[in-house]
Amino acid sequence: MHAAATAPALAPPVLLPLCLPTGAGSSARPRRAARAAVRCELAAASASPSAAPVAAPRWAQRTVVIPPQRRGCHIITHKIMHAIRSDLSEFKCGLAHLFLHHTSASLTLNENYDPDVQTDTETFLSRIVPEGPSAPWRHTIEGSDDMPAHIKSSMFGCALTIPITDGRLNMGTWQGIWLCEHRDYATPRTIVITLSGI
Repeated sequence: MHAAATAPALAPPVLLPLCLPTGAGSSARPRRAARAAVRCELAAASASPSAAPVAAPRWAQRTVVIPPQRRGCHIITHKIMHAIRSDLSEFKCGLAHLFLHHTSASLTLNENYDPDVQTDTETFLSRIVPEGPSAPWRHTIEGSDDMPAHIKSSMFGCALTIPITDGRLNMGTWQGIWLCEHRDYATPRTIVITLSGI
């Protein structure tokens, strides 16, 4: 009789302790315990010799300076794309983060086709945020349009995050990146664009 073939030795599995939250026991919240367990499972998988290789994350950052714009909402998608196109093509999946360096302008995503939407948005902002001598603002040292500009900036915000898919910004067909200028006499506006992903 032939001797039975010996199975090749397998590397022992990498076992990590269950990473329950500090002080967790029978009274730990199930959701927190589940999240901790998932973190441990992911760590164990990444430590295993048989785990599939994971692509290293990639980063890129560009700064765009937009020339002074008249008061209102302006589509700047093409300016953003011009600045990041060469970097963007290197990403299969990720996020693009846009950050505006100012407190009297804002960024938002909105209609990129009918310019009436931009006009109507500016009309709306001007109606709901009072301006002029009768407005109740105390901060007027930089002009009567300055405090309203700060409020409008906070309404829309100074940052956007857009998904990246196959080397492109994964926006809807009718979505465009808007720079909203809230001052009557604007200055150049600086936007920092950070790309991250694989």
